[in-house]
Amino acid sequence: MTKNFIFSLIFIFIGYLSGRTGHLIGGMSNSPHHWIYGLIIMIIGFVLHRKYSKLFFLISFFGMGIFISDLNDFLNLKFYGVDTVSKFTFWNID
Repeated sequence: MTKNFIFSLIFIFIGYLSGRTGHLIGGMSNSPHHWIYGLIIMIIGFVLHRKYSKLFFLISFFGMGIFISDLNDFLNLKFYGVDTVSKFTFWNID
């Protein structure tokens, strides 16, 4: 049980890092916000984990990390466009 929890936290953290890196690299392009990709990955992982393996459950936690990294855009219902950031901080929920 503890091992699964630790792996879940690791996958959330890796997803968060991926989301923040994607925000830094692709945040200036006119494209969908990455919380949408995180939500899609979460849904796919939760649906497929019972049919295939526990790996898909961990992949859903990866999607959760991506979703959390762009939580502010989700709360403001930003779907598409360029992120306007005055000062970029890596350890932030944007």
